[in-house]
Amino acid sequence: MTKILMTSVRDDEQPAIQEFAKKHNVEIVTSPKLIDDAVDLTADVDGLVIQQRSKVAPNVYAKLKANGIKQIATRTAGFDMVDLQAAKENGLVATNVPAYSPRSVAEHALMQIFRLLRKSYRFDHQVANNDYRWFSDEQALEIHTATIGIIGVGRIGGTLAKLLNALGATVLGFDTNPRDEMKDIVEYTSKEDLLKRADVVSLHVDLNPTSEGLLTAKGFSMMKPTAGLVNASRGPVVNTADLIAALKDGTIAAAALDTVEGEGPVFRTDRSEKGLADEPQIQELHDLDNVILTPHIAFFTNLAVKNMVDFALNDVLLILDGKESPHTVTA
Repeated sequence: MTKILMTSVRDDEQPAIQEFAKKHNVEIVTSPKLIDDAVDLTADVDGLVIQQRSKVAPNVYAKLKANGIKQIATRTAGFDMVDLQAAKENGLVATNVPAYSPRSVAEHALMQIFRLLRKSYRFDHQVANNDYRWFSDEQALEIHTATIGIIGVGRIGGTLAKLLNALGATVLGFDTNPRDEMKDIVEYTSKEDLLKRADVVSLHVDLNPTSEGLLTAKGFSMMKPTAGLVNASRGPVVNTADLIAALKDGTIAAAALDTVEGEGPVFRTDRSEKGLADEPQIQELHDLDNVILTPHIAFFTNLAVKNMVDFALNDVLLILDGKESPHTVTA
């Protein structure tokens, strides 16, 4: 019987894992540990599925090869945690899950767009301090009167555009490969024009050398002082120091961040006692009353979790059977 190791497994993934194992007559061994700390378990399995934000330790690849592993599947869209060159050198086919549920992230972004337009971050802080007043500068924009800019109109950004269009918003888009089928929904324009016109800018790009540092002080200076930013893509897409400065000095009004630079030591940990003194940038974002932070959970829905498990495991079986996966990623 084929045996597959899955690392960094959460309790909420177990029903989908057990269902897949039963349906496909495979044995699936799970571990809550990162592959870095569970690599010895691969001596007794045929395939491997991981999930983590930190880089896979450099010594892992040779150990996987020595243990006879032929592939490494990440059950995430992002695959920057895998050194693709090291994987190739050790005979490992790398795969990801590029579209586990575009709707999950798009719906999260839409929720955050509404929260920024309705300035709920202001009321959250006021009510937490038992201040129930409201002020003239807290007047909201109705969605059908707003202009929303989407940077990266791919699977997720395109899904968000359709939701916004259905609500009557004006949707601007910037993408290096505009799609003809979206042109009745999205007004494609330059990044600069989008930043100048949008009431909220929502980021939906992959992390790669061209998208890292996509938004810096120069970009924030182009935005309206009343505008908000949503980042539900990857943290390094935004220069955090520049964002903090823009939020503090009123260059932009607010930000809703599901991902930030350097989130690894913080997100999915309990900091209620330790605090954030060792992560000063995240501490600053946490303390600002015009920031909404969520711990990288935009993907976290029933359908997305099942698809992440199913697609990654299907890729393992394809590769072990000598077939090609449509989700193979290369250096």
